[in-house]
Amino acid sequence: MDMIHIADVISLLGLPSPHMGQSSYYVQCPCCDETPRKMHLNINLKKDVFRCPRCGVSGGIFDLYSLYTGVSRQDARNSIAERLRLYKEPKIIPAKKTFIPAEEPREYPMTDIGTRHATYTALLQLLNLSKDHRNNLRTRGLSDAEIDRLEYRTTPIMGLRSIAKTLLSQGKYLAGVPGFYRDESDEWTFIHEERGILIPVRDINGKIQGLQIRRDNVSKRKFRWISSADKKDGCRAEGWTHLAGGDFRDLILTEGPMKADVIHALTGQTILAVPGVNALTKLEETLLQLRDRGLASIMTAFDMDFSVNPHVQNGFKQLLQLLEKLKFRYGSYVWDPQYKGLDDYVNRRKS
Repeated sequence: MDMIHIADVISLLGLPSPHMGQSSYYVQCPCCDETPRKMHLNINLKKDVFRCPRCGVSGGIFDLYSLYTGVSRQDARNSIAERLRLYKEPKIIPAKKTFIPAEEPREYPMTDIGTRHATYTALLQLLNLSKDHRNNLRTRGLSDAEIDRLEYRTTPIMGLRSIAKTLLSQGKYLAGVPGFYRDESDEWTFIHEERGILIPVRDINGKIQGLQIRRDNVSKRKFRWISSADKKDGCRAEGWTHLAGGDFRDLILTEGPMKADVIHALTGQTILAVPGVNALTKLEETLLQLRDRGLASIMTAFDMDFSVNPHVQNGFKQLLQLLEKLKFRYGSYVWDPQYKGLDDYVNRRKS
C-alpha cells in the first residue's frame, strides 16, 4: 500500500488547497472558528501534521480525517485507503514542479519543562492581577488566598520588551518558551495579546507547562494558548493537560484549566483538564503517568452542551474509546442543563 500523505486527506475532505510553494498554511478550524474568514487551523504539509493554536486541537493525518468525518482514528487508515483506491489502483505521482518555498519564520524547538516552569514563574512575579479580574475570579467561587496560590495574572499589554530584558537579566531562558520571540530589532520580547486573565497550566508535579489566556471582550472562544508560533525564534504551545489537586486515586476529567481550578477549590476533588474535548493529544501520556501513581477511576464532567454539538460528540466518543483502551473505570456526571459547566453548578449550589 502506498504511503498516505496529509495532502491526500485534504483533497478527500474538500479543504482549501495550499498555494504554490506553501509548505504550511491555514484553514478554518472546525472546532473554534465561527466563520470561514477566521482561519486558525494550521496544516503543515512537510510534517504531515495539523494544529490550531487557538483551541489546541492537533494531530496527524488520521486525526485530521477523524476530526472532519467522525470516523474513529483506528478506522481512519482503511477508510482513507478505500476512498483513494490505494489497494486497487497504483497511485500516479505527478512530476514535481520546481518552486522556491516561501520563507517561514525560524521557530525554536520546545525547551524542557523545568526551564519553562522557571521562566513562567519569574514572568508571573513581574505581573499583577487587576481588580476587575480578581472580582471576576471571586464570582466563580475562588477565595483571595486561592487566587494568589494559583498565580493568576492580568496579561501585560505594555513594556513587553522590558519584561523580556528583566527575565534575561535574571538568568532565565526565553528560547523555546511559548510566548517569547525576537522582534524586528532582533530583541527578545513577549507576545502582545488582548487583555485578559493569564492562567498557568500545570503538569502532574505542579510545574507550569504553558499559559492560557481568558480574553475579556469576546463572546465566543474566550480561551486560547499563549504562543509565539510563526514568530522569529518563537515557539508554539501544545495541547497540555492541567491537574488541580494531589489525590490520584480517582479524579474528574473536564475541559479547561480555569474550570479545573474552580471545581477543585469548591469540592476538594482532584480535577484533570484537557484544553478541549477535541484536543486529546496529551491526555493518554498524562493518564499513563497518573496510573503509575494509583489512578483507577475517572468521572467525566464536560459542559452540558455536548449532547447537541456534533464536534464535541465526536471528541467525547474518542475520549471514551481512549479510557476503554487504557482499562480505566469511568462514568459521566450530568447536572441541571441551565448550568453549562460543573463549575457553574457547584458554585451556584454553594451560594
